Amino acid sequence: MNALTALLPRRAKNRTRVEKGRRFKLPDVDWARAGSVALGVAAVGTLAVVIGVALNRPIHKVDVAGSFQRVSSLDVEEVVRQRLRGGFITANLDQLQRAIEQLPWVDHARVQRRWPDGLVVQVTEQVAVARWGETGLLNSRGELFIKDIRHVPPELPRLEGPDHAEHQVAELFFQLQPRLLEAGLRTSALRLSARGAWELDLASGVTVRFGRRQLDERIDRFLKVGAPVVAGRPNDIAFLDMRYSNGFAVGWRTQGAPQRPATLDESPSNRKRDQDA
Repeated sequence: MNALTALLPRRAKNRTRVEKGRRFKLPDVDWARAGSVALGVAAVGTLAVVIGVALNRPIHKVDVAGSFQRVSSLDVEEVVRQRLRGGFITANLDQLQRAIEQLPWVDHARVQRRWPDGLVVQVTEQVAVARWGETGLLNSRGELFIKDIRHVPPELPRLEGPDHAEHQVAELFFQLQPRLLEAGLRTSALRLSARGAWELDLASGVTVRFGRRQLDERIDRFLKVGAPVVAGRPNDIAFLDMRYSNGFAVGWRTQGAPQRPATLDESPSNRKRDQDA
């Protein structure tokens, strides 16, 4: 028996105890309090919806404000009526503003709400400062805001140039205008040719040819020495040609009058007109 016992495997004296797995326990929740909070949030949301619906009344009044000469307030109101979507709260004011600014002669528009069921539209008109070609109009920023107008204001100076050159021509016009007024002269037209040559027509009927090169220098020379000549004999002069290295040529209206260059320096090199001017 002892021999058999010796052959059998011995049991471990110290058995490893299997620890029982810990059970997950949900935290204690105050369900009464949580229910109260949820009901409160739902009540606030419902109240917000009710208030929003109550405030989002249909728009019944549209007031148009501004100093109008070309824009019709009826046209502005019609655009609002056609483009208005939603009520007092949900109306898209930016969309309305952009639609109004598409009207001819409207430079800028501002749309605001007025309690309880109205809109206020503030409109700023375009101000035409020059004509562009035959039928276009430019504003004070040199923007072509009307391309084809039936009745062109005849008192506006006329600017001309290649397609998409409005800003370039207008920029020079705005630079010249105060300097010419200071010299007692007014502009009736300013032209830029397809080759890049500049010509200026004065209100007296005199044309000033600046050409393509050294524009700033030639303008300064004209204002310094050419403008006094024009101011002294406006009815006798047909044109001034500033395309000379250091002077200008005078074209006279009357026959037999001299048409030689008037130069600051009478040397032969300066009497010659600049090539490719």
